[in-house]
Amino acid sequence: MNATHAVTIDAVVFDLGGVLLDWDPRHLYRKLFDDEQAMERFLNELCTVEWHAQHDRGVPAEQSCGELAAKHPEHAELIHAWHERTEEMIAGTIDGSIEILRELKDAGVRCYALTNMEAETYPLRAARYEFMRWFDGTVVSAHEGVIKPEREIFERLLRRYDLDPERTLMIDDARRNVDTAAGLGMKTVHFSTPRQLRSSLEDFGLL
Repeated sequence: MNATHAVTIDAVVFDLGGVLLDWDPRHLYRKLFDDEQAMERFLNELCTVEWHAQHDRGVPAEQSCGELAAKHPEHAELIHAWHERTEEMIAGTIDGSIEILRELKDAGVRCYALTNMEAETYPLRAARYEFMRWFDGTVVSAHEGVIKPEREIFERLLRRYDLDPERTLMIDDARRNVDTAAGLGMKTVHFSTPRQLRSSLEDFGLL
C-alpha cells in the first residue's frame, strides 16, 4: 500500500454507468443510423441528456417516449427504441473497474453504489450483472425521485448507511457529481480509466 493520504477510508461508493458499466445511447443508435451526424442531431435535439433526466427521476421511459413521439411522429420508431431497446445502450462491463471492486470487497472494504438509473432498468441490470449484487447497499435515483448531482441523494446515501462523509470515497465519471460529493466532505476520485482509479486507490491506501 502507498498511503499518501492521511485519512482512513471506511467505505467506497461507486457510480455505475461510466465507471462499471459502459453505458452510452450511441451504442444503440449507431445500429439505427447510417449517418453519425444525423444520430448526433437526434440525440442533441430530441432524445437529449436533459430529456433523459426525467427517467432517472422515476418517470417511466415508455410514457415520456410516447409523449415525445406524439410531437415528432416522423421519428417515432427511433424515439420508442429508447425504452424498447434500452439494454443495447450498454456495450458491456468495464472489467478493470469490476476487478478493483472485487479486490476491495475481498479486502473487507464496505462498497456501495449511487446511481442515476431508471426504475425499470435497474432490476434488469441487477439480474444481468453479478457485480451489482456485491454492494453493501445501493441508492437508485428513480427510487428516490432525486438525481445526482443534487445534494439530497448523496445525503440520503450517507444517512441510510450511516456513513461518515470524511471517511467515505466517491468514484464518479461526472465532474459535477464529484464536486457535490466533495462539497459534502467526501473524498473523491473523478474516474477516467481503471488504471487511473487503481492508482488513486493505492494513494488512499485501499489497494
